[in-house]
Amino acid sequence: MGKEEWISYRKQGIGGSDAGAVCGLNPYRTPLQVYLDKTSGWAGDNDNEAMRQGRDLEEYVARRFMEASGKKVRRANAMFYDPAHPFMLADVDRMVVGENAGLECKTASPYMEGKWADGKVPPHYLAQCYNYMSVTGADAWYIAVLVFGREFKFYRINRDSQLVSNLIQLEQCFWENHVLKRVAPPPDGSELDDSAIGSMFKDTSGMVVPLEGFDGKLQRRQELSENIRRMEVEKRRIEQELKMYMGDAEYAENENFRVSWKNVESSRLDTKRLKAEEPLVYNKYCSITSSRRLEVKAA
Repeated sequence: MGKEEWISYRKQGIGGSDAGAVCGLNPYRTPLQVYLDKTSGWAGDNDNEAMRQGRDLEEYVARRFMEASGKKVRRANAMFYDPAHPFMLADVDRMVVGENAGLECKTASPYMEGKWADGKVPPHYLAQCYNYMSVTGADAWYIAVLVFGREFKFYRINRDSQLVSNLIQLEQCFWENHVLKRVAPPPDGSELDDSAIGSMFKDTSGMVVPLEGFDGKLQRRQELSENIRRMEVEKRRIEQELKMYMGDAEYAENENFRVSWKNVESSRLDTKRLKAEEPLVYNKYCSITSSRRLEVKAA
């Protein structure tokens, strides 16, 4: 299956990598991003170097799993769906030979090592594995992780019928009430959803719409802005007191904190002068980006 065809199939349902986001468990993807992925040509920033390395090292992780567990795995070479719940998809990494089970291969940064410690599995990966068990009818799913430069480990996740049932309900609610009805889920306040909303509504037309139903929320926004301003002043005052206390010292420390206040050099390009004196150079290397800025003013 080519990449375009694979993407087309993925838009026809909720896959394992979508499951955690739909449940609000994925710190890197939101329900609104999943909705846009399924209902439009928008794909967002859905690929990066870490994801590329994860794909490239999938075979290595699978081999390490076979060495560590003594089990054999094989590629599925198919995208599965559940006939009873056709909106649920499973594009699995491997199936375990001789068991009604599969394998999910992961890689992780050493900074994420703690999230895998003491038998823990990140919640959005658990949702992914339960999605696969639901679709394939598997009794268990293994998840193997290579923590770069640190360790390799794997866990067995046994099927939990109640968790699977809950996941089916959440995915069905999302698919039927949002995707099929073309009703976007509410944003969650994250920067990820800032990007998603910006992609949904890029252009301005000068049109004015009546502002209805937002007075309470905008009043609360004003209160929050004032609270943030006061807290920023308080924070800055503490920092100023620290600087007065330290004087010419570069560091201050005790058993609880270590504070540094040292010189940092920075350079800035004088774009105004460059544009005036070297307009050809400025035009060659200056890139212009466009975005919409939200401003709120009290009447």
